[in-house]
Amino acid sequence: MKKIVFKFLALMMLFAFSSASANEHAAAAEATQSTHKEETYKSQEMSHMIVNFLKSTGIVALINPDPDELSATGEKMSDFHKGMGRVIMILITFLLFWLAIAKGFEPLLLLPIAFGGLLANIPVAGIAGEHGFLGVIYHMGLSNEMFPIIIFMGVGAMTDFGPLLSNPKTALLGGAAQFGIFGTLVGAVALSQAGFVDFTLQQASAISIIGGADGPTSIFIATKLAPELLGAIAVASYSYMAMVPIIQPPIMKALTTESERKIKMTTLRHVSRLEKLIFPVMVLVLAILVLPESTPLIGAFMFGNFLKESGVVERLNDTLQNALINITTIFLGLGVGSKLAADQFLVPDTMFIMVLGIVAFSVGTAAGVLMAKLMNLFPGHKINPLIGSAGVSAVPMAARVSNKVGMEYDRTNMLLMHAMGPNVAGVIGSAVAAGVLISLFN
Repeated sequence: MKKIVFKFLALMMLFAFSSASANEHAAAAEATQSTHKEETYKSQEMSHMIVNFLKSTGIVALINPDPDELSATGEKMSDFHKGMGRVIMILITFLLFWLAIAKGFEPLLLLPIAFGGLLANIPVAGIAGEHGFLGVIYHMGLSNEMFPIIIFMGVGAMTDFGPLLSNPKTALLGGAAQFGIFGTLVGAVALSQAGFVDFTLQQASAISIIGGADGPTSIFIATKLAPELLGAIAVASYSYMAMVPIIQPPIMKALTTESERKIKMTTLRHVSRLEKLIFPVMVLVLAILVLPESTPLIGAFMFGNFLKESGVVERLNDTLQNALINITTIFLGLGVGSKLAADQFLVPDTMFIMVLGIVAFSVGTAAGVLMAKLMNLFPGHKINPLIGSAGVSAVPMAARVSNKVGMEYDRTNMLLMHAMGPNVAGVIGSAVAAGVLISLFN
């Protein structure tokens, strides 16, 4: 009996030992399997992270763009605009960098615009979108006309009406240059009637103002008449303002003879302080009485000039001429550059606007030169036709170009101050033209 009990106990102990060993082996196997699964999961997670990172890079976004990507305006973008279009626009911004830095073509305008264009074409980041910082800048001061008004204040503070007041007939040159605006308006309407483009009368009016080479005025009128074209008009206007040294000289030389380019103009008479104080107030009063629609721009322009000529608020004058206009120029340039995004720039409407804009600008330049030649047919002091090109309101760029071309033929022929007369008249003229168009078509 004892033997049977001992055998039973031995068997029970053996069974318990074997069960424990089996459990240990099972637990070890389960732990090994769990570790393997965890390592596999971590490996898959790491691979997934790497793939997601690669998808978020600009290279992949340009080569294999997201089919669901939306533009800054919330519309679906084409594959061309998401890929090759962005590459083309980035190359264009590099060209603008080169023109600004190597050639010195209005770097204060061109560099912020070009850099804004570069940022706007970065894929994935959405910098030019509604909540991107370029989009915020655009809505902060361009779409509501604030930046153009501030720029006009600063330009007014930097403007000297002395050359215009000392030789008032040069105002005719500024007036003649506005022919580019109204001539292009007629041309744009004719093209629309012929079926080449589909611009309304309001849109054609907003586009035609580019002929004045006045960026703030272009933005102002586009906001009133064609807000849907504001970006394209702003880009075209500021681009051509920066390209004044390229566009104007061939036209000026083609329409003048060498002897005309060498005409020396008489010394300007001295203009009293009282005349300079009365003039901005008088112009503003006339605008209020005849063309109230133009008073936001003309009012800001004359306000800045009146502060300057008063001589008693030098701190305000200095702020307008330097800090305020410089800060605004930075923001305005970046805001305009935000519209150089491929999906907004490389479209038929913008291309037509660019073509019509350069036609308007060229016609305005030619009209000013031809008006000077016409005025020389009458008795009196001769006018160098080169200053007629300064009738467009790109201040002071157009005046500097007139002076530079004149000095190419006679190093002693200083035309800068003479050209400032039609140049500041062009600023007033473009603002008046904008007021007329708004009054007629708004």
